[in-house]
Amino acid sequence: MVIDRSQVCIFIPTLNEEPTIGELISRFRERGYSHIFVMDGNSTDKTAEVARKAGAEVMLQKSRGKGNAIIESIEHFRHPYILMLDGDLTYLPEDAELMLEPLMSGCDHVIGNRLESPETGALSRLNLFGNKVINDLFRMAHGRYLADILSGYRAFTLESIRQMNLKEAGFGIETEISSESIRNQQKVHIVSIHYVKRPGTATKLRPFHDGAKIISTLYRLAKRSNPMFYFGMIGGVITLLGALTGVYVVYEWTNGIEHLPLTILTALIIMGGIQAFMFGILSDIMLSNQQELRREIQALKNQRPPK
Repeated sequence: MVIDRSQVCIFIPTLNEEPTIGELISRFRERGYSHIFVMDGNSTDKTAEVARKAGAEVMLQKSRGKGNAIIESIEHFRHPYILMLDGDLTYLPEDAELMLEPLMSGCDHVIGNRLESPETGALSRLNLFGNKVINDLFRMAHGRYLADILSGYRAFTLESIRQMNLKEAGFGIETEISSESIRNQQKVHIVSIHYVKRPGTATKLRPFHDGAKIISTLYRLAKRSNPMFYFGMIGGVITLLGALTGVYVVYEWTNGIEHLPLTILTALIIMGGIQAFMFGILSDIMLSNQQELRREIQALKNQRPPK
């Protein structure tokens, strides 16, 4: 399928990418992409200067974090298609057409899957294991497997990215984008891409610290897209706590020791857990109704004759 490159904005959020940003922009321009937008997170090196010299439009971020770079950039997008990637040359411009083609066929959001065949040394065993665990947790929490929810190589239609209600400031932004795609019932396509070793620049990712933040974000976002999972987990933990105290009460009672206050507390804890579980069921019903209403509204929009 022929891609009209004049309709595509290459979007690159950056922070201290001076060694790689110039080459990355030049390679995109060689492939015919003239609209390249860089949102720089106030780099302490010459990233912004190099990007401008290479031919990109550059804006400086008002706040910190990759998430904020994406959020601040959305209002500046004007082209029908957005291709987003990091500025460290771990993602290749040569995969751009693979990423964009599904959008031309009616998809809303394309995710580049790094994990299928990364270059040797591009991802450590710890990173591969962590990514797979997070992807499995995402499937449990949000009901869909997206192969690589932490990928930084993504393509969107302008409408689909503006549909997303994004709030995550840091590395949790990819998780939130994936969650919002599911919540908005967007057509998501997965593309296997190349992922190569970082060419000399230091990684900004702290595996354990950022991994814990991402898992926390993943669970918190389930409240919007899968409330049954979110409240069910809370209810399950509370009920399990009540059951454990109940076992202790029964054990003591068989030995002739009564714990009336603890017995009452046990009953209240178990009731609280059941209530949280029921709240999850009610929230899930409300979400289903809301999604059905959205589908009907979208169907009416599609039926409306053009002016």
